[in-house]
Amino acid sequence: MAINPQKQQELEERLETLHIRREEVVEKFVRSAGPGGQKVNKTSSAVYLRHLPTGIEIKMQQDRSQAVNRFLAWRLLADKVEARQTGKDPQAAEADRIRKQKQRRLRKSKGKKTRAESEIKGK
Repeated sequence: MAINPQKQQELEERLETLHIRREEVVEKFVRSAGPGGQKVNKTSSAVYLRHLPTGIEIKMQQDRSQAVNRFLAWRLLADKVEARQTGKDPQAAEADRIRKQKQRRLRKSKGKKTRAESEIKGK
């Protein structure tokens, strides 16, 4: 799977607007882990990025292609740097949403138990 040149150009522009320079990023190609057999053991298709100014580290091994993993890693790096700069972390927002949902469910279940217990005591 090749990367669309338009998407690559959009990523380059985004990196420029976020002031992420390629000289500030350590990029390594390492061997992937997990299933894949001989292909995984022979090729270095996973990409490791480390943004030196922020210390953000990323390892991407989602695809078998090194080029695709490289593109995805740079895009994830841009997302994380942007989240740090704006103070809005989408993963933290999702975690907050799930935490609140679990609290609501817990309150509901406790309410149901207390009503059931009160009905038993009332008889």
